[in-house]
Amino acid sequence: MNQDPGDARPAQNAGSESVTPSPDASARPETEADAARSGHVPDDVADSRAGQGTSRRRLLGALGTGGAGLIVGAAATGVALAPRLESGAGAAPEPTQGSAPAGVVSMFGPHQAGIVTPAQDRMHMAAFDLIKPNLKDLESLLRDWSSAIGYMTQGLPIGGSQGAGGADLLSAPMDTGEAVGLTAANLTVTIGFGRSLFVDSKGKDRLGLGSKLPQALIELPHFAGDMLEKARSGGDIVVQACADDPQVAVHAVRNLSRIAFGRASVRWSQIGFGRTSATSRAQATPRNLFGFKDGTANLKAEDPELLEDHVWSTGLTGEQAWLNNGSFLVARRIRMFIETWDRQALGEQERSIGRTKSVGAPLSGGEEFTEPDFAKKAEGGLAIEKDSHVSLAHPQQNNGVQMLRRGYNYADGSDGLGRLDAGLFFIAYVKDPRTHYVPMQKRISARDIMQEYVRHTASGLFAVPPGLNGAGGYLGQSLLES
Repeated sequence: MNQDPGDARPAQNAGSESVTPSPDASARPETEADAARSGHVPDDVADSRAGQGTSRRRLLGALGTGGAGLIVGAAATGVALAPRLESGAGAAPEPTQGSAPAGVVSMFGPHQAGIVTPAQDRMHMAAFDLIKPNLKDLESLLRDWSSAIGYMTQGLPIGGSQGAGGADLLSAPMDTGEAVGLTAANLTVTIGFGRSLFVDSKGKDRLGLGSKLPQALIELPHFAGDMLEKARSGGDIVVQACADDPQVAVHAVRNLSRIAFGRASVRWSQIGFGRTSATSRAQATPRNLFGFKDGTANLKAEDPELLEDHVWSTGLTGEQAWLNNGSFLVARRIRMFIETWDRQALGEQERSIGRTKSVGAPLSGGEEFTEPDFAKKAEGGLAIEKDSHVSLAHPQQNNGVQMLRRGYNYADGSDGLGRLDAGLFFIAYVKDPRTHYVPMQKRISARDIMQEYVRHTASGLFAVPPGLNGAGGYLGQSLLES
């Protein structure tokens, strides 16, 4: 059977050597696609997007490539993968949050983008498993992904303006093309590592990284009511793509999956819409599919001291130090029994949540952001019941522990009984899941009135490495090179 050239696995050493452009102008390829495959970057290749005025040379400089040349991962059949981020003499300063154009979120900084970034409206998350676990494949994958992310977060096709097309009709394009003509839409791509990347189910080292397994990267315990699907849970690596355009988010995961071919395969993926948390005070509190405001007490980007205390990994030493400035990502797929909930009286709904449905105020009185008074009495008992969701989840009731939530609604059609398969894809970033998630979730799963209306069907915990501080690096470098 003939093999599709686009499905050929890259050679083991593909993309591992720098290709320096020849100074001979007569030898330059005619198209940018040819340039990517040969290693040349023509000076006069301009970006094809109207109004952007960014040549590929300028983009590569902005990404830190400068004069170091273009690195290309070539498949066995000659299909080029994404050029990598490399440093070089005369490299232009990399983009920053302050200088990035409207709609562009820089991928550079001490922390990865997509955590405290103002939550976008759409999400596509996917978990990957390594096919043949080895450090060489893992490093090449992370390098190729980092380069591709650099293009996509700038609103450009992977490989530049000709990455989705060009004159070469015999090779698969470097980019799948469905985002051509769209803006960057504030795209962020965040990666994390699962426990299974470090050790197998019996605790045996898989890649020689076992000694670097973070102590907090535990196997989450079974919580009361969990009905987890193994195929939808866990994974060696997770990718979270968020954007204000669903096609941009899906394009990112699709292309990273394509680049991973032969090195990693998708274990599960989830598309989300309608963010269920605000991560900035500039954002209004959104609503979940139960119709209530969600995440009123969420941490915000404007609270750096609280983020330091509750989100960022700090003070780690020795073989754990690679995770400093990183975090932990908790992902839970929570199916909501929409039809049952919709038949409940308003009073029952508000009693279950502990807040009013109209404005999100605590039942103890006030407005949305009024601190709940859990001791206040009302006719027949407490104004906010002890087993209501807000009573069990609020920081006041959890020793002051907080988390940064970035969840999304999801709807995956209907089940065989005609009921919506819909709910909340819960995402939270925490400093340590042992203190900032597990105790709270144990209380919620055992006592929360809302448990009657939800089921947790998938789960994942991932260590999120620090951000990309400058040119020449790649996401996850601190783990592999520390």
